[in-house]
Amino acid sequence: MSKIVLASGNKGKLKEFSELLNDMQVELVPQSALNVPEADETGLTFVENAIIKARNACVHTGLPAIADDSGIEVDALNGAPGIYSARYSGVNASDHANLQALLDAMVDKKDRTARYQCVIVYMRHAEDPTPLVCQASWEGSLLKQAKGDGGFGYDPIFWVEENNCTSAELSPQQKHAISHRGKAIRQFLKQFQQEYQPS
Repeated sequence: MSKIVLASGNKGKLKEFSELLNDMQVELVPQSALNVPEADETGLTFVENAIIKARNACVHTGLPAIADDSGIEVDALNGAPGIYSARYSGVNASDHANLQALLDAMVDKKDRTARYQCVIVYMRHAEDPTPLVCQASWEGSLLKQAKGDGGFGYDPIFWVEENNCTSAELSPQQKHAISHRGKAIRQFLKQFQQEYQPS
């Protein structure tokens, strides 16, 4: 079984990736298990940051790597927090602190439309000139107070119209079926199996 490094230290992401990639004939190893230092996310887009993280994991392990960069875009805030979603209230901020910072920023906003974005990058090696890039989004809106205790990040205030609940109130199976990460990973699996896995 071949190994792929997951270029993330986020426990919520690790859990979701492991569940979503369960059927793949590869072993997904978190970069923390291989002592890979966190990449310096200096990109200005989700795509750039995902590539930076995947390349960093490849450089330090010599293994192929998968990385994602994801976040929430709020229309009333011109797309913020965007690529800064994980550190919206400061470096090493908790999910709770970030969520509260977003609620504070939205206090006087009438337009509460928002979407989650996810970009997944797979690199075969650090110099891979054609990384596999998959992108998907998930439309919703923001509540004024948190509901539900599932998921992570901004899930407790992300209202999912078609399910009439927040993302944090969905079961993992429901969330994977419709979320930005679920959609991006299904794209990745399809392309990975076609292009990279031996038949």
